[in-house]
Amino acid sequence: MPAYTKKQRLIDALTSRIESGDNPPGAKLPSGTELCAEFDVSRQVVRSAVDWLKARGLVEGAPGAGVFVREPDGQ
Repeated sequence: MPAYTKKQRLIDALTSRIESGDNPPGAKLPSGTELCAEFDVSRQVVRSAVDWLKARGLVEGAPGAGVFVREPDGQ
């Protein structure tokens, strides 16, 4: 499976979890290691997908603490 497809699958799954409330604002995303295992992807794919989510304001990184779901803009 091409890397783009794996990345898009991960982005879609995480976005769906955020939008459905499974991962509500303030929730910590699973670690990179956990996401690699769950989605059978490389760390590079996880990093790229998380960077995409950060760029769109869905999540934010806290150095040394992890990646957390952001409050929606305007909330």
